[in-house]
Amino acid sequence: MNLPGKIAIMGGGSWATAIAKMIMGKPETTINWYMRRDDRIEEFKRLGHNPAYLTSVRFDINRINFSSDINKIVKESDILVFVTPSPYLKNHLKKLKTSLEDKFIVNAIKGIVPDENLICSEYFHQAYNVPDDNLAVLGGPSHAEEVALGRLTYLTVGCTNEEKASEFAKMMASHYVMTKTCPDVIGIEYASVLKNVYAIAAGICHGLKYGDNFQAVLMSNAAQEMERFLHTVYPIERNIIDSVYAGDLLVTGYSNFSRNRVFGTMIGQGYSVKSAQVEMEMIAEGYFGTKCMKDINKHMHVNMPILDAVYNILYERISPNIEIKLLSEAFR
Repeated sequence: MNLPGKIAIMGGGSWATAIAKMIMGKPETTINWYMRRDDRIEEFKRLGHNPAYLTSVRFDINRINFSSDINKIVKESDILVFVTPSPYLKNHLKKLKTSLEDKFIVNAIKGIVPDENLICSEYFHQAYNVPDDNLAVLGGPSHAEEVALGRLTYLTVGCTNEEKASEFAKMMASHYVMTKTCPDVIGIEYASVLKNVYAIAAGICHGLKYGDNFQAVLMSNAAQEMERFLHTVYPIERNIIDSVYAGDLLVTGYSNFSRNRVFGTMIGQGYSVKSAQVEMEMIAEGYFGTKCMKDINKHMHVNMPILDAVYNILYERISPNIEIKLLSEAFR
């Protein structure tokens, strides 16, 4: 497979819309776009923008081939950028009858596949026989809302094949999108899952009225916890303060655009998990990621007190007040 080829966006949410905006920044680019709902597609075509997410971003509809038929889109595309929420990935792929083995798969999900407890690249490799050098991950501090506003954004394309990573990075780059490549697919994916867990922790502390001083200590400890886990699961040389690790952790933990932080804040303010989920109307990936990472860590035995605290609050219904107080006593 030669890159660049025909690219497809697989998903219809805010991050999918932001990625489509970046790719279509080059005037000659046309894309395929898979969305589950035909009514949403029709409305998109009529309005010239996504009717539900990032509605301020306008698109040239003539340069987009929409379809709710996943097999049609996969057959007609060379690069598939998956941007569906991780809990729904398996359901979308159940309808797939077309092979993925010769496709270049880009995971932009920043989540883990529930039930399987696998990061997405491992899932595509094991379940769909996609070779490692055809698997990439898109990471870095990149809120969709800021991309929509054209604010300066830094992205990292992770792939074991440097040439393919560079080709895809070029497709994403523009005057406001800086791109670089990295071979650490597994590390970037796990970091993307963990930072959502830590953002929930940051939100809980904010909801409990802990101040900026403690927030800084929490984020510092979260970076150390992330590094311990990544070193255990995939021990290669990496710098945890790179933007794709620490940068993504910081923006997700501090920004008001972060749905995981907002979700955590509501939990800290006394909402139940269910009521917070209903009120948000958006998926907080970290809720699912917390349980998956807890299950994975049962086999890894890494010291992860922040992950344990978030799990206890969300799944064991232990009081946030008690759990965060215990956590704070463990910090230095």
